[in-house]
Amino acid sequence: MVFERRLLTRDRGAGVLEKLWLIPWSFVLLLCAVAAVGYVALYSAGGGAAEPYASRHALRFGFCLVMMLSIAMIDIRVIAKLSWAGWLAGLGLLVLVAVHGQVGKGAQRWIELGPIQLQPSELMKIMLILALAHWFHRASWERVGNPLFLIPPVVAALIPVGLILKQPNLGTGLITLMVGGAIFWAAGVRWWKFAILIGAAAGIAPIAYEHLHDYQRARIQTFLDPESDPLGAGYNIIQSKIALGSGGIWGKGFLQGTQGHLNFLPEKQTDFIFTMLAEEFGLVGAMSTLALLALVVGFALLVALRCRHQYGRLVAIGLGVNFFLYVFVNIAMVTGSIPVGGVPLPLISHGGSAMLTTMLGFGLLMSVWVHRNAEFSAARD
Repeated sequence: MVFERRLLTRDRGAGVLEKLWLIPWSFVLLLCAVAAVGYVALYSAGGGAAEPYASRHALRFGFCLVMMLSIAMIDIRVIAKLSWAGWLAGLGLLVLVAVHGQVGKGAQRWIELGPIQLQPSELMKIMLILALAHWFHRASWERVGNPLFLIPPVVAALIPVGLILKQPNLGTGLITLMVGGAIFWAAGVRWWKFAILIGAAAGIAPIAYEHLHDYQRARIQTFLDPESDPLGAGYNIIQSKIALGSGGIWGKGFLQGTQGHLNFLPEKQTDFIFTMLAEEFGLVGAMSTLALLALVVGFALLVALRCRHQYGRLVAIGLGVNFFLYVFVNIAMVTGSIPVGGVPLPLISHGGSAMLTTMLGFGLLMSVWVHRNAEFSAARD
């Protein structure tokens, strides 16, 4: 039976029912559990009502769940062939948002596509993962060690990062850069090349700091000393820490959080949703949420380990690192470990663009799992 399933994933003609049998339904249930946590948190953020956040969250998740399962049915080799086309489409959207994008909170990051408001930088991260995986998946160890071979993928990563930073969106730009770096590392790029780049980045950091926008420098200064402006730039992180600490071990109870419901906690439905969870459900609720999110990252690593082809391994690693970085940055941000930035908590925070791109990534991850035994052509010399 196991042998028959392996043959199935190598066969392009495998039927939909056979592929549905191979879908990791336990992972689907895990995603539903994480989204349910988000529904509960957003219900509370809405003042104990499904509107305006929780109901939209449920509808978006339902739509994205169908999309995810549909993508999982697509042969991973077909997706591989479309990798660079996806990169070009993502780049085109970034250029479009630079020209005609909507401005919100001092940044030009969104475009209107009918009823959907899309943040192309989120989509570009997924497209970059696919493109880099396609570039490296048939490259031999010797070829990966050739610096000339690395020029095209480096350019492919830096162009979208530059456009994202120009919006400006420093947080997403840095995450995109780190996701790209993770694929370079997984593909076998030598460690000393990373050391040179990190050293160069450290050297130009003071110069880069002078070119940051005023609000970005204010975030760094507030991170270093939030008490210097408790009613201004430091207000958000101070209120977040108060809410985190007041939750204690077991929390104040569902709908009983004072910082959130008395509107002391800013952006409680988006960036600071984890703080609201911690206040109402305490350390136990916060750690339980983190455990669910860790299982999602663990599944991505499992897919990378079980996949027989390099393309799928690199895609799984890239998607896993992307999800991990979003969780890490959001949690570190609301706990005051790093400067505050506009990074949502995946599947929990309110937001359609983040939900769409996150579930798109999971659809690709599940396609890798379903077709983990697919046969690609031999490595390039």
